Amino acid sequence: MNNFNAEDYKNLVALKKEPSPILKNCLWAFFVGGGICAVGEGLRLLYMYLGMSDTDAPTVVSITLVFVAAVLTGIGVFDKLARHAGAGTLLPITGFANSVVSPAIDNKAEGWVMGVGAKIFIIAGPVILYGVLAGVVYGVIYWIIGIL
Repeated sequence: MNNFNAEDYKNLVALKKEPSPILKNCLWAFFVGGGICAVGEGLRLLYMYLGMSDTDAPTVVSITLVFVAAVLTGIGVFDKLARHAGAGTLLPITGFANSVVSPAIDNKAEGWVMGVGAKIFIIAGPVILYGVLAGVVYGVIYWIIGIL
């Protein structure tokens, strides 16, 4: 019998794994995320040029980015981009759209109610929940500071 213990396993894994190019990944994510933001800013300027108000244009930009990310997820392009861009695609607006559409696609075979309906927010649900809770906590803190 082999005397292969946890320490031997850890050493074997350390020998086999390839080092992660952390700096390259961070820079790539920064530029991809910045590119998505630049596209959003370009859309905002375009919508304002077409006559939208300063308050309406950002809302339409958000809707556009969610729609484009959802369509790209549906046709399998977003996942390929995310595989190469990493965290750069996790911008709140595009990452949120992807996190809603992906489970819906994955669970479509289970039906509209028990598949898509039950699992569509399986990833995005905690984000929504903790985002709302954080907003309430920050609002209460802001209110308490305001009355002091």
